[in-house]
Amino acid sequence: MAHLSVYFSLEDPAGKHDAALLKRELDTLPGVTSVSVSDSGCLAVDYDTSGVRQEQIRQKVQELGFRLRDAER
Repeated sequence: MAHLSVYFSLEDPAGKHDAALLKRELDTLPGVTSVSVSDSGCLAVDYDTSGVRQEQIRQKVQELGFRLRDAER
């Protein structure tokens, strides 16, 4: 079981409502331990690989209607 972080850059910076939505929804994924969203649109997610994969996190963000510029580990 590995603890990793993934960083996504949102195409449109998230407002307070969007940040709250992202945090609430990503926290429902098993293995997600921390979610933060900066005013500039950087989304950081800490997670445990035994519960969730990076691709599942990316997919959830996109399902919520957010477009991503890029992602890195």
